[in-house]
Amino acid sequence: MDVNEPNFQSLYEDYSFLIGILLFLLVVDVVLKLITLWQSARRKQVAWFIFLGLINSLGILPVIYLIINRNKDRFKR
Repeated sequence: MDVNEPNFQSLYEDYSFLIGILLFLLVVDVVLKLITLWQSARRKQVAWFIFLGLINSLGILPVIYLIINRNKDRFKR
């Protein structure tokens, strides 16, 4: 093995915990986005639905939407 050649096995062993953290953050982001899209669609908030669907904000925009709209009237079944 060449000295300058990267050792990916060692790199994987050193940073394998990051895979779990990144996977967890990805799942949280997807869940937040689905919840906010569902709520905005049920409340007929077309502008929010389009904005949330098109903009990938790594969880920031869905959290803002949920905070702004958490105390508004509950939708009826």
